[in-house]
Amino acid sequence: MQTYQNVIEGARVAASDGATFENHNPATGEVLGTFPKATREDARRAIAAARTAAASWANTPAPTRGAILDKAAQIINGRLDEIATALVREEGKTLAEAKVEVGRARDIFRYFSGEGWRNGGDVIPGNTSGELLYSKREPLGVVSIITPWNFPIAIPAWKIAPALAYGNTVVFKPASDAPHVGLLLVEALHEAGLPPGVINYVTGSGRTVGDELISNKEINGISFTGSYDVGAGIYGQAIKNMTRVQLEMGGKNALVVLNDADLELAVRLSVTGGFGLTGQACTATSRVIVEQGIADKFVQALSEAARTLKVGNGLDEGVQMGPAINQSQLETDLQYVQVGKDEAARLVVGGQRVNEHFVQPTVFDGVEPGMRIAQEEIFGPVIGVIRARDFDDALGKANAVGYGLAAGVVTNDLHKAFAFANNIDAGVVKINQPTTGLALQAPFGGFKHSSSNTFKEQGQAAIEFYTRTKTIYVGHG
Repeated sequence: MQTYQNVIEGARVAASDGATFENHNPATGEVLGTFPKATREDARRAIAAARTAAASWANTPAPTRGAILDKAAQIINGRLDEIATALVREEGKTLAEAKVEVGRARDIFRYFSGEGWRNGGDVIPGNTSGELLYSKREPLGVVSIITPWNFPIAIPAWKIAPALAYGNTVVFKPASDAPHVGLLLVEALHEAGLPPGVINYVTGSGRTVGDELISNKEINGISFTGSYDVGAGIYGQAIKNMTRVQLEMGGKNALVVLNDADLELAVRLSVTGGFGLTGQACTATSRVIVEQGIADKFVQALSEAARTLKVGNGLDEGVQMGPAINQSQLETDLQYVQVGKDEAARLVVGGQRVNEHFVQPTVFDGVEPGMRIAQEEIFGPVIGVIRARDFDDALGKANAVGYGLAAGVVTNDLHKAFAFANNIDAGVVKINQPTTGLALQAPFGGFKHSSSNTFKEQGQAAIEFYTRTKTIYVGHG
């Protein structure tokens, strides 16, 4: 068992009181290592280090910053198999899924390395002769980045890469269920030449470290991905200091299957979106809304596909779905299965614990829009099938939730496809594609309780959160 440490101002340091916590393999229960259970004082030290480094990093030429990110991408690519294996061991994805995620992190750093050559402003027509009027982008300053366990390198990458590219310094707190891969990312950045203090890595509880990272007056921006309850609390706390906040807070995503849909495609998309990644994705398909004419055939085909999925350790050959991240999540999955039964939904397949780490892929039929399993985010491999009379009924049922992150439709009717895209209340819309999976160059974020309805993530949209705009008037006549 290995002992890991925080990284503050480029140095590896233990928690100030020596406290640690264990990191476990969710598929086997094996203890992978211990990490510091940092104190508020440790978090303050990390913030102070980021503040000290802020001016120098902001004044580093943007192309130089970009070159460091590009070097980090090369390092990640050279260690892709190693990092992917570490990801499987601490988060539970299959090895194939983990390799895709690590490759995405690499590509995100490649993409934002180019921002070093693109970051700028605008020259604006002046109101008077002899006047130069222009705007410029400046970094916010010190940014707290608080990430979940379900994408332990991709989500940190799509927050950290733009933060650094645009000249901010970072204090990064990964989730305690998956801290190791985040540390490997920080190590790659330092090896690439990132100066000490520009990124600081601190592990520990949300109540201690996380609270300091959102309440400290030296923090200029907070980027958080996690649950709505925690995100709403962060928003309320941050506003006291007028701190800029970016929130991504989950979803209850629907895939609508119309009568004219290719049945095989609809099933494949449902399996990918609902059972891929063990259903532990904010964009996972948890509701499938099916027009009545195709519903019986669809439920039968989906159930057969669910039964054939091989569940197990993500490092074992042929495994298609891994474990729940921890016992708490596994119990949550099983509790929602019982809720579905109690609500009189029909359990078609699955719903059982495989052993102490796994739950079967689960399909409910006869789900009604008002049921808890149709409204609440489960974050596990549970799909609820909701039947609809027609397209309008399906659209209405898809919108009848408090979340608005991702939604999809399966159809060969171009008119209905675009009617769905134009009228669905979701920030990400997929047509004949799974609700999971995102293009790193495109804006990402949801509506309603899925976000703070302010700043999008990824692509060119990232600049809006990580920079502030200054307008400059120059009289030279």
